[in-house]
Amino acid sequence: MADKLNAVKGMNDILPPESARWEALEQTVRELMGRYAYRNIRTPIVEPTALFVRGTGQTTDIVEKEMYSFEDRLNGEQLTLRPENTPGVARAAIEHNLTYDGGKRLWYTGPMFRHERPQRGRYRQFYQLGAEALGFSGPEVDAELMLLAHDLFQTLGLRNIRVELNSLGVPAERQAHRAALITHFRQNADLLDADAQRRLESNPLRILDTKNPAMQPLVEAAPRLLDYLGDASRRHLEVVQSLLTACGVAWTINPRLVRGLDYYSHTVFEFITSELGAQGTLCGGGRYDGLFEVLGGKPTPAVGWGMGMERVLELLKEQAGVTALPVPDAYAVIPDAVALAHAMPVLQHLRAAGVSVQMHAGTLDGFGSFKSQFKKADASGAANALIFGADELARGEVTVKALREGGTQTSRLLSEVATWATTLQSSAPYI
Repeated sequence: MADKLNAVKGMNDILPPESARWEALEQTVRELMGRYAYRNIRTPIVEPTALFVRGTGQTTDIVEKEMYSFEDRLNGEQLTLRPENTPGVARAAIEHNLTYDGGKRLWYTGPMFRHERPQRGRYRQFYQLGAEALGFSGPEVDAELMLLAHDLFQTLGLRNIRVELNSLGVPAERQAHRAALITHFRQNADLLDADAQRRLESNPLRILDTKNPAMQPLVEAAPRLLDYLGDASRRHLEVVQSLLTACGVAWTINPRLVRGLDYYSHTVFEFITSELGAQGTLCGGGRYDGLFEVLGGKPTPAVGWGMGMERVLELLKEQAGVTALPVPDAYAVIPDAVALAHAMPVLQHLRAAGVSVQMHAGTLDGFGSFKSQFKKADASGAANALIFGADELARGEVTVKALREGGTQTSRLLSEVATWATTLQSSAPYI
């Protein structure tokens, strides 16, 4: 016997019934994105490695430690499984001149890949939902995107999610703040860990994002970027705050919120829960007005966010308990091959009418007893059993037996399936 093969660590199968929860989340997302007039975009899973080195940032953890990169054996091109999708969306917009006739509101979902230690809600292959608004410079679009994320959490019924805001200003403001940070950390070099020492000259802003508890007092005492913002950057942040408040979304300023990627400017934000342990960020994003130029495109303002779908589903389980799962409207009980020949066309008519039907499956030796089939019908969660017995078929009928409400049963003519099909549809097809 050959050795059993298992999935790669941190890359998980999503099986029924869990996949039904994913489908429900995805359907909610599609409907909500439509209400906000965001259109779907789908980019390749594999991109040039240079896209993330330039777009995400040479000194970020993603580029330094986490990317799955390889050389194409045919042409020697350096390729990477996408660790995030904002650079890919920007690349696609540049390549196809997507904003030539004005701004675009886009959304996507799909697998991303990062080589990191798997933990609850955080895997090496994970699924990210994202929304990006390209070609809009005004703070109202920053607020709109945050309202979109907030609306999704409200629609899902999630609670106790806080919103944190900050501003990274414009490049000149960040440069002034950077110089002050370097001075501050140099004066306390003996308190820096190895990562902080390495980043001191290349990207001192990232030191503020450290998770090292021993460095927190030093980080808290560091100069704040908010104190280096000019009037225009302050106004941008104030408009975002006022619009969120007007729409009933509570927020707090976190002056240490920097996000982990190099392309951000102006608004940055996170939606955070305390109910998933250390990995509490459900959604994060911000404005990245400089990314298009870094990738060789024309200057284009942009703002967006990314959301880990596994974490959202984990929080749904934590707060809502067992999620309702879809069940069929009817289960077809089929005694033999003769009945099967009559039943299958009827089942196809029912499905065409929008009825969900599960057909009993047998073997070449037979279909099993009525008793065993009814056990499977009951276990399926179906509201009705369709009985294609010899007596029924002799009369040109099928017996419809209610499985959930007293067990009443009626006879229906096979020739009139179109007239009674919709009576099988359950008003609550979930268990």
